[in-house]
Amino acid sequence: MMIDRLPETAQRLRSAGSHLLLAVTAVVCIFPIYWLFATSLRRPEDVTSLSPIPWPISFANYTDAAAKVDVLGLIGNTFIIAALSAAGQLLVALLASYAFAMYTFRFQKVLYLAFVGTWLVPFQVTMLPNYVLLTQLGLINSLIGVVLPTLCSALAVLLLRQHMASFPKELVAAAKIDGRSSWSILWTVVVPNLRPALAALGILLFINAWNEYFWPAVVLRQSNSVLQLGLRSFMGTEGDQWGPMMALASLACLPVLVLYLLLQRHIVNAFVRSGLK
Repeated sequence: MMIDRLPETAQRLRSAGSHLLLAVTAVVCIFPIYWLFATSLRRPEDVTSLSPIPWPISFANYTDAAAKVDVLGLIGNTFIIAALSAAGQLLVALLASYAFAMYTFRFQKVLYLAFVGTWLVPFQVTMLPNYVLLTQLGLINSLIGVVLPTLCSALAVLLLRQHMASFPKELVAAAKIDGRSSWSILWTVVVPNLRPALAALGILLFINAWNEYFWPAVVLRQSNSVLQLGLRSFMGTEGDQWGPMMALASLACLPVLVLYLLLQRHIVNAFVRSGLK
């Protein structure tokens, strides 16, 4: 009987080791975020303290950050840019991937490879032409000028096309027999079944746009336009104000965290379904 229990015991040990490894990895990943919030809650004179627990807790850094920059304005502008960019990329990717997955036309593979190949082109290569075009359109120093060049994402097209390629063609054929148009099939048949994938892709695009620094810094001439540029306000030649900077950075994490909590179920379903055939 002891020999029979050895495989079961070994399996339990492997499972415990796997859970321990995941727990250690989770702690390593979460610790920088914890330290961010812990530093923001310290007293200004204790910002450089190495104590793992901020005590006594102080909100002075948050009040200092609010006194120097328009926190609500920065969060609002950043949210508008991220939301419009993510929504635009999702719409373009949805239409393009539907065409590549559901239709057959001449040079389809060549066009698809050329489209996805734009993903390999660094943004710095297209930055100057985009800037010149925005200058001619009078969109410099505007939020729409930041959003417009980012509306097409080859990565989003690639990911959605993979999901649509595995979509049951019988459902599309049945909808066509019922007399539905391609536009109606997309929005009433395909999109409802791709909600988990769209939610997962949407939050990835939102986070990418939310964290973008370089392009807003080029287009927006005001230093306090978005959160990433607002953080730069606490850096100077006389020294960096780490307390208010950490406070503003912690506030910048909250909208993304809330968005993830709202879409968590869809994101998990997307990763689960991506492994099913």
